[in-house]
Amino acid sequence: MHVLVAEDNPINQMVATRLLNRLGHTGVVVADGAQALRCIGQVKFDLVLMDVMMPNMDGLQALAALREREQISGGKRLPVFMATGHDLPGDRERLLSAGADGYVAKPMTADALQAEIKRFFRT
Repeated sequence: MHVLVAEDNPINQMVATRLLNRLGHTGVVVADGAQALRCIGQVKFDLVLMDVMMPNMDGLQALAALREREQISGGKRLPVFMATGHDLPGDRERLLSAGADGYVAKPMTADALQAEIKRFFRT
């Protein structure tokens, strides 16, 4: 798959792209939600892996804008997995309710990312 990684932290960017590569996927990295929305408008992705907390436009704002754009255009829904380092009880449910399709806690592992990819794309 071709994956957009929206993450502001350079170390987390590197970890995410290495994990994706290890799983056989390619990744493009942007540093905030506004950049993610621009990139999604220009390149075809199979999945977005988006950090919840980023500067300028955070992941939840970008997710809401993307879902609104999809609804207006009638376009295909792009799967978005949200990633957070806080991993508090109820985070998964809150993010899925906000329009995310998956959830990965940080620090991210290859096993956790692959399990979430398999869970989503099996359905």
